[in-house]
Amino acid sequence: MTATPEEPGAVTDADPFDLHDVAWTAVSPRLATARLVVLAIWAVVLLVPTTALAAAFDVAWLWAVPGVLAVLFVWGALLVHRQVRALHYAERADDLLIRHGIMLRQLVVVPYGRMQYVDVSSGPLARRLGIATVQLHTAAPGTDATIPGLPPAEAARLRDRLASRGEARLAGL
Repeated sequence: MTATPEEPGAVTDADPFDLHDVAWTAVSPRLATARLVVLAIWAVVLLVPTTALAAAFDVAWLWAVPGVLAVLFVWGALLVHRQVRALHYAERADDLLIRHGIMLRQLVVVPYGRMQYVDVSSGPLARRLGIATVQLHTAAPGTDATIPGLPPAEAARLRDRLASRGEARLAGL
């Protein structure tokens, strides 16, 4: 006898990351620019010395090091846009959902009543690009509830909204 989806313990073929009743919000595409700038800085820092060493010693196998690094940086640059497009969040009545990842997907559900405080941060590069990061802190140290790449106005709105919802849920305890 096959269980119907309404029965407890029923197994369905539904994707656990695709919630149809949720309105997902994407982060700013400027996050991809910020990640590409950081990747480019690392590429210069690592490729210049390894290329200089390979040229100075004129040993054929030393050229493999900058070659492999260059391939890895190009691969990383190609993945950045897909990773940013895969990053979404959604506010529901009782919790906040954060979905990210392409190959290794992750869905984080943070109940408002479990939030301790909400941080908004923005480094020099992020400020220059007009983005900020909202980070939720809960009692569980393993909870990765970070939403990078939000416009500053949206980050402030989300911070205030999450803080008020968290206080309202804690007051009910």
